[in-house]
Amino acid sequence: MRRLLIVLAVLLPCACTAADAASPAPASTAAAPAAAISAQAANAGPDLKDIATFTRVFEIIKQAYVDPVSDHALMQSALRGMLSGLDPHSEFLDAKALHQLDEDTSGEYAGLGIEVAEVKGTLRIIAPIDGTPAQKAGIRAGDIILGIDGKAIDPDALDAALDMLRGKPGSVITLTILHAGASQPINLRLVRETIRVPSVRSRLLAPGFAYVRISQFQADTASELQRQIDALQRKDGPLKGAVLDLRSNPGGLVTAAVAVADDFLDSGVIVSTRGRLPQSDTIFRATPGDLLHGAPLVVLIDGGTASAAEIVAGALKDNHRAVLMGRRSFGKGSVQSVLPLPDGDAVKLTTARYYTPDGDSIQAHGITPDIELADNLQISVSKSPELSSREADLPGHLGGNGSVAVSSGGTGALAAEDWWLDQALHVVQALAATRALPAPATSVR
Repeated sequence: MRRLLIVLAVLLPCACTAADAASPAPASTAAAPAAAISAQAANAGPDLKDIATFTRVFEIIKQAYVDPVSDHALMQSALRGMLSGLDPHSEFLDAKALHQLDEDTSGEYAGLGIEVAEVKGTLRIIAPIDGTPAQKAGIRAGDIILGIDGKAIDPDALDAALDMLRGKPGSVITLTILHAGASQPINLRLVRETIRVPSVRSRLLAPGFAYVRISQFQADTASELQRQIDALQRKDGPLKGAVLDLRSNPGGLVTAAVAVADDFLDSGVIVSTRGRLPQSDTIFRATPGDLLHGAPLVVLIDGGTASAAEIVAGALKDNHRAVLMGRRSFGKGSVQSVLPLPDGDAVKLTTARYYTPDGDSIQAHGITPDIELADNLQISVSKSPELSSREADLPGHLGGNGSVAVSSGGTGALAAEDWWLDQALHVVQALAATRALPAPATSVR
């Protein structure tokens, strides 16, 4: 996928009152003059000397570059360079890149199923998408792509390398991958596929306790979430609690993230955005209606939880609706707006920052979990018979009131499969048990 094509939004009209959109006060009076000077400098227009230098460099390239290059190609490169120099997420989109962007947000495209960011001249994996060739090959969040088809990636031609990741379904590509923490790279052979990514998967972990996995935020994610939770409750009765898995979720559409957070909230702020343009200042609030009717919720996050996924995690945490478990999230707290140009191209420009309901910026900080979990724990499950450890397991034991089930011992299968998920299930079950306790009786004197 293109670099962090994961939080993409049109420039939304302001949907808040003047009071809601009020900007935060300056940190200090000393900072105000500096900000004013910076704003004046930004609005002063290009310096004539800079224009002259640009024109001169343009002519030098035209005259002296080893191969002929067209004026159009030079101007396209200049536009790309101008935007890429702002931040890792702003870029110039020609018609082809704009089409790829539409594919990314629709959930269907031809490629490998990885979210990639350009970081200090390298291609770093933000997250592989569930069920795709990248995920099946063992690519993980934090990996670095060093080469494609035996050729090292040129730090000055990362856009070309990104284009090479796509291709016709069935075509083969070999990636040279350096796993995070590894000392030696490995080669992985992958076959491109038509990636159709269902954004929501769900199942029961235990009677009354649901597991909901959101792999990315697409246009239909919120409606699919509602459909699947309703289906679980129609089949198995009201849920006692749920685990929402946002690990390695690279983000997606802001509107989808807001709708998902709203699905678990009855009220409160979900997220606010602040930028230089008035229409960039927005506040999104929850509306009545919680899919779980207040049942406990645990959210799993990790270093691959980014952008729109961080909006959901931050909203549920700050509104005290969920317990967050895992590791600190990625920290992409900026809004990209796609601004069309007359000739079919577009500019993807960072226009605002996200703020959680408590007013904290996600950018470069991320969301800190309430309960931090260790990485890479390997759990082994013993298959040997267990020794009797309870009175009810002993032969000839005395009977008690009611029937007693013979203990079979826990298999630990979930812990062996996914230790984090096993811990989350324990927490949500404990929260549900506490919620079910009767209120203490009060005495009147």
